[in-house]
Amino acid sequence: MQTYVLMTKLPPSLSQHMKDRSEIGRQWLAQVKEKCPEIKFIAHYALLGKYDFMDIYEAPDNKTAAKVSMISLSNGAFHAESWSAIPYKEFVELTNEI
Repeated sequence: MQTYVLMTKLPPSLSQHMKDRSEIGRQWLAQVKEKCPEIKFIAHYALLGKYDFMDIYEAPDNKTAAKVSMISLSNGAFHAESWSAIPYKEFVELTNEI
């Protein structure tokens, strides 16, 4: 499994309804688990900055990671990106090969 980071930005219309975020988040998670049962979530953070949320998860491939982003967009996210992430130790090992 590969590690991915999902960065999500909500539109102002959703950001104005923060009290509804818990239910919207539960619905999103249920949809991801239904459509991508192989996903393993590692962490979920709310952010104060360019993005509103960051999810770290493992997926078997890029297509599955793309599906997670598309589910976010279909549920009202203004912007969603899935980035691949390499554990630092593996990154350092790669630098030794250069």
